[in-house]
Amino acid sequence: MNADPYPTRRDRAAALLRAAGADALVCAPGRTLQYLTGLDEEPSERHFLLVVPADGDPALLVPELSGAQVRAGTDVADVRTWDDGDDPVAAVRALLADRDLREGRSLVDDRMWARFTADLRAAAPAATWGLASEALAGLRIRKDPTEIAALRAAAAVADAVVDDLRALGPDAVGRTEAELADWIEERLAVHGGDGVAFETIVGAGPNGARPHHRHGDREVRAGEPVVLDFGTRVDGYPSDQTRTLVFDGEPSAEYRAVHEVVREAQRAAVDAVEPGATAGSIDRAARAVIEAAGHGDAFVHRTGHGVGLDVHEEPYIVAGNDHVLEPGTVFSVEPGVYREGAFGCRIEDLVLVTDEGAERLNTTGRGWRCGGDD
Repeated sequence: MNADPYPTRRDRAAALLRAAGADALVCAPGRTLQYLTGLDEEPSERHFLLVVPADGDPALLVPELSGAQVRAGTDVADVRTWDDGDDPVAAVRALLADRDLREGRSLVDDRMWARFTADLRAAAPAATWGLASEALAGLRIRKDPTEIAALRAAAAVADAVVDDLRALGPDAVGRTEAELADWIEERLAVHGGDGVAFETIVGAGPNGARPHHRHGDREVRAGEPVVLDFGTRVDGYPSDQTRTLVFDGEPSAEYRAVHEVVREAQRAAVDAVEPGATAGSIDRAARAVIEAAGHGDAFVHRTGHGVGLDVHEEPYIVAGNDHVLEPGTVFSVEPGVYREGAFGCRIEDLVLVTDEGAERLNTTGRGWRCGGDD
């Protein structure tokens, strides 16, 4: 990703701060800082802060040992450093004073570590502080072309691995969930992915009835459904796709019927996606199909979530969410039915809201059968 998007993103953030009556945003390493600067930093005990004023130029305060790489990695012109012999709170105080932020109201990244929020208060005791989500909840919802390209590429990697899984077919039987998860992660890398976007889920048989089961030592058996939920990253952006497959043999009639209901629920939800629809209406479209089939009690989670630098972010596709969908929004559509002690079934694709309606970023078949089932 080049640096071009970042000034525009910071300008949008500053406009939202002004509209909310806030003086500045302060971020520590995390997805918001990455979104605004391109710097993908891990949080640590050292003070590493980005200040985006509502009016004026942004600034970074970073450890001296990171100074050269930060200056090379971002277009932010004002990069200040402190070394391990300095008092970092004094450095924070000087930066806030320089940006006239010792008083007034500023916002901090919702996921900032408590020690850094405490030091901000110590550096500016006359200021008041709130959460960035008060003003910036919608900042990252609409993806720019750079982001959409990365999300498409990450989805294509996940699609390729679904094809690999279908081709694996009976050879998956007898492998443990953990072995199959390792195999999936190897295939993600082969197809160009960068690690995993989250811990891979392989839920065989009754383990699939637990939506956030990860993977264990249970072996995959013929005739039983396996919930497979995985993703990788491309240029920092994730994929998130679920298929429920039967690698060999025939599943029960009950499962076949449930799978068709879930598949129809997902289709109904995707068909409901268009600019102007609300996030809650997409949830209703999926839930209505499952409830009409008598499985409403077994659909135990929201229909989806926004996907961007974070795998789970705004907007959440959940009942009562009146957020109006706009072109450029990307989110998952993943209805499921879970029967404790028996099986689970979930089908998930990422969807991009377009000017005309919706584009599925995942295009592989959604049936349960391996070997080319659609």
